[in-house]
Amino acid sequence: MKKKKNKKLISFLKFFGGFFIFIILSFFFLFIYYAKDLPRPEKFTERELIQSSKIYDRTGKILLYEIYGEERRTRVSLDKIPDYLKKAVISVEDKDFYSHFGIDLKSIARSILANLKIGKPLYGGSTIPQQLVRSTFLSNEKTIERKIKEIVLSIELDRRYSKKQILEWYLNQIPLGQNCYGVEAASQTYFGKSVSEISLPEAATLAALIKAPSLLSPYGEKKAELLARKDYVLDQMVKEGYLKKEEVEKAKKEEIVFLEKKTEILAPHFTLWVKKQLEEIYGKRYLEEEGLKVYTALDWELQELAEKSVFKGMEKNKNFGAYNAGLIAIDPKTGEILAMVGSAIKSEDYPGKVYPENCTPGKNCLFEPEFNVAIGETGRQPGSAFKPFIYASAFEKGYDDKMEVSDEFTNFGVWGQKEYYPENYDGKFRGRVTLREGLAQSLNVPSIKVLYLVGSDEKLENLLINDFRGKEEVFSNGLKRSIQLAKEMGISTLEKPVSFYGPSIVLGGGEVKLLDLALAYGVFANGGMFLPYSSILKIEDSKGNVIFENEKSPERILSQKSAKLITDILSDNQARAPIFGFFSPLYFPGYQIAVKTGTTQNFKDAWTIGYTPFISVGVWVGNNDGTPIKRSGVMAAAPIFHSFLEEILKNHPKENF
Repeated sequence: MKKKKNKKLISFLKFFGGFFIFIILSFFFLFIYYAKDLPRPEKFTERELIQSSKIYDRTGKILLYEIYGEERRTRVSLDKIPDYLKKAVISVEDKDFYSHFGIDLKSIARSILANLKIGKPLYGGSTIPQQLVRSTFLSNEKTIERKIKEIVLSIELDRRYSKKQILEWYLNQIPLGQNCYGVEAASQTYFGKSVSEISLPEAATLAALIKAPSLLSPYGEKKAELLARKDYVLDQMVKEGYLKKEEVEKAKKEEIVFLEKKTEILAPHFTLWVKKQLEEIYGKRYLEEEGLKVYTALDWELQELAEKSVFKGMEKNKNFGAYNAGLIAIDPKTGEILAMVGSAIKSEDYPGKVYPENCTPGKNCLFEPEFNVAIGETGRQPGSAFKPFIYASAFEKGYDDKMEVSDEFTNFGVWGQKEYYPENYDGKFRGRVTLREGLAQSLNVPSIKVLYLVGSDEKLENLLINDFRGKEEVFSNGLKRSIQLAKEMGISTLEKPVSFYGPSIVLGGGEVKLLDLALAYGVFANGGMFLPYSSILKIEDSKGNVIFENEKSPERILSQKSAKLITDILSDNQARAPIFGFFSPLYFPGYQIAVKTGTTQNFKDAWTIGYTPFISVGVWVGNNDGTPIKRSGVMAAAPIFHSFLEEILKNHPKENF
């Protein structure tokens, strides 16, 4: 009897042993079957995480815009992530992270039992390696096949890499809502600071988001649930021995201040223009994935001041039928663009609405907030703001500001099949005037006669002629020389034949860009030296290597003598007073500011362009569709110019030319 029992026990043990071996072998072959086509875990080290590119101001502290596709991410090393954030994540996502071998058998068993009860594969019981593998290599489909693949690769991942490396990958890859992937991008988005600076309750909040980042968004209806889960995370940290209860109770009482869901872009017209430049060089996809850091020339403090000055000025100008304005500020010594307001709208209000409502952009809108008037492709007529280029051309020929011309009714010959005899702004003539008076007071007739001086091959002591019929060729020569100088100084739009412009170019008959005018006036400020504009100072790749740096060198375009003379005239308040008055918006008591206004004949465009030794500023006022306004450059644009520059001068050492 005893032998029979022993035989049965031996048979049972053999059967059980065979069955166990069968199960083991089955799992082994199953692993081999599913593992053969799986990606190698080494790909984690070969694969660069997709990182968004960032456009900063010149300090690198103000993020103007982030360029990303579906994923907004900034990679950060594990040593920059607070210890309590790591522990918070481990407490709620994988408490046995440091002790398991990639998978948690107890969790898998619990999830299998739960799934069998409901008859659907819903519960996962995933460890951090499993979550990482799934988000990197696999889909989120709830199938047995996908789960087996996940387990196989997680075990391999844990075998090949340290826990520290796996945790770093995970914290840089997890989705946390608002297109944020990784804790650094999420911290910047929700709290406005680097993850290295967040507090304990903020860390618990990020850990709480992992469960359902979209559902638990702090900007949605479930904010209260997010904060409740934050407290749950803190309790779990106590349970796992990471925190003391007193610490947690204190942390729970701390208010979580989320960054307001603000505009995605600062200095929008400038930033989108820079983005376009970058796309032309690197391509859109490269920018979205390679994590470039772009340091622009923009000075954010000046940009805020520029937006404020433009917006304030336009609230008044609307009373006079002007609904838009632009402002550009450039450092004349470097060509760097310090501020750009492409339309009268603040960054936080961008893009805004067209005016009037339901108008067709490009046709009948007085105000189009998305259009950048500072770099507008077609350009606009500058009015008398073009005159300094004519006078500079004359000074380059050896004339000085004491040279006299006659300000009288004058026939300038036939242009466009008509005789041309323009008037001054106020309809008056002043007899003999000096070139200083002609430019400072923006007199039209004397200024056109200066064009004759530029084109003539003879050197005149004075120019008192009032009939230039038959002298059209001399004016054409003057046009060629003046236009060429303007181009060399930065004006990029005057590409039509000289005959198209005629002498009226002196009064602003050719179209220019606000950016070009401010850049060209910067040549006067810089003593005749020209530098191309610079919107970008430096670009770094994701590893911090500098791949571009602005290293432009100045080029002499204008003699120092001529540049100084133009500056001296444009800053001579007494010389311009007969037209503009002693206390116009062009006057800054105690400061030497060179400035010129411009108004087109039909009042479509109003300008003020001026400079100090350290900044060149241009302001345009008008309507997008060209509807005339009821104010001139000195009345519409100069107050904005004055407001902007006055604030800058308060905090800048006095500097003369």
